[in-house]
Amino acid sequence: MHKVKRLGKLAAFLVLLVFGIAYFFPFFWMVSTALKPDTQLFIYPPRMLPDPPKWSNFYDAVTAIPFGRYTMNSLTIAALATVGALISCPLAGYGLARLRWKGRDLLMIVTLAVLMIPNQVTMVPLFIVFSKVKLVGTFAPLIIPMFFGVPYYIFLMRQFFKQLPKSLEDAARIDGCGEFRVYWSIMLPLCQPCLLTIGMFQFVASWNDFLGPLIYLNDEFRYTLQIGLQQYKQSTNIQWTQLMAAATLVALPVIVLYFTVQRAFVEGITFGGVKG
Repeated sequence: MHKVKRLGKLAAFLVLLVFGIAYFFPFFWMVSTALKPDTQLFIYPPRMLPDPPKWSNFYDAVTAIPFGRYTMNSLTIAALATVGALISCPLAGYGLARLRWKGRDLLMIVTLAVLMIPNQVTMVPLFIVFSKVKLVGTFAPLIIPMFFGVPYYIFLMRQFFKQLPKSLEDAARIDGCGEFRVYWSIMLPLCQPCLLTIGMFQFVASWNDFLGPLIYLNDEFRYTLQIGLQQYKQSTNIQWTQLMAAATLVALPVIVLYFTVQRAFVEGITFGGVKG
């Protein structure tokens, strides 16, 4: 019996190892290409590791385009959009999960229905709206919609709020807390895992967004990293090593954020209830 369990664990470990290597290999190849001299790019058989590594490719990458300015633009959009999602979605989720009011279930059905609508369907109407209010060419169209809620995040928050014990809410009301105080001081701190997940999802989505900035930003000074990389790729003489170096630098903040949020998520996943 013990041998069967060990073999099962070993098989599961090997399967996970294979999948892990398969997912990690593209990133490894990108970093390896970023460090290669030009003479080692297209040799056959391909060389897995650069010999010697050419670290100057990273310097050339950040000086070939306004990398610092594009980074600040991307960071500004991603940070403000994340703040907007973290403000609006918990409020909407709490209202749909813990408050009783007429039309609540109907609104939840509408919210779920909106999940089925592709972004491409609302792209033109949203552009017309922001064009009418003279916001095209600014960061506002990439940030403001997050302050009005994201259906998927609202659904996640609603499901998380619904699993919290009602005894916490009742105890807070007995102590004299109003509805907003119950939400802000009692319920919201218990939703840290869900908030971290939403924050990570939204930051990564805004950081990697290419279509939104391409549609709304018409000033090169306001371009994001994704637009900058595309322009660099479309240049007449593509320096593949520098392009891979720039792509590595663009991916690095997302990787760091993921591991940071993952640790906080594991630490905050367990929350306590009322004892006694």
